[in-house]
Amino acid sequence: MAETGGVREVKSAGRTVQLLELLAARGDQPARLRELAEELHVPRSSMYALLQTLIDRGWVRTDVTGSLYGIGIRALLTGTSYLDSDPRVRAARPYLDEASDALGETIHFARLDDGDVVYLATRESHEYLRPFSRVGRRLPAYVGALGKALLAERPDDGLPLPEGPLEPLTPRTHRDRASLVADLARTRERGYAVDREEGVTGIVGFGFALRYDAPAVDAISCSVPTARLTEGREERIVAVMREIREKIEAVVPRAGGAATQWR
Repeated sequence: MAETGGVREVKSAGRTVQLLELLAARGDQPARLRELAEELHVPRSSMYALLQTLIDRGWVRTDVTGSLYGIGIRALLTGTSYLDSDPRVRAARPYLDEASDALGETIHFARLDDGDVVYLATRESHEYLRPFSRVGRRLPAYVGALGKALLAERPDDGLPLPEGPLEPLTPRTHRDRASLVADLARTRERGYAVDREEGVTGIVGFGFALRYDAPAVDAISCSVPTARLTEGREERIVAVMREIREKIEAVVPRAGGAATQWR
């Protein structure tokens, strides 16, 4: 049984968290009892009892037949509480608005979580509004500007990357460690990351690590369609985002400061 800080992990609690994370990762694809039991290596009877407990408490939902399971509304309420209580997200919000007003493009604030980046705030482009929010979504850190800006803050031999080849999202996604490491070297040299259609075809991103932690765990980015990206436009985006980064860093206490620091 795993131990954390010398304390033995509570098996039932660990299993509950694994189940919720699995359902959350499936997004709009509900799961059947058999799938969940097999994925988590749990007897169906035990999985069924756990699901019913979580359904009763709102953490899991099921369809009218009782055979399909998905993440419940309590997960949303808890996630919203995380965003509302995080002092860094609160501090960054007005500056994300400022960047959005200045550039008219999509602005993101995200945090590194193991080998992924998680979107914590988004200001959509004035030209195009997505029909869904990206807040709470996660992507592999090697894919886009946000993740690469944060990976570049770390030594190459300590990068949180999956074993083996990197799974691509587009034809331009890095597929091996060597090409990614070369890109991170360029990122460190210029001071920000560039994602040229590596995460989404037709979209270029510019990512800037927020350096109030060492190494940084938060980053901001600006995403723009390739059709609107001229050389002058790129220079303008980089200049504005650098200024926004400095403003956010100036108001967020560095690690060890007065603000509460969470593990």
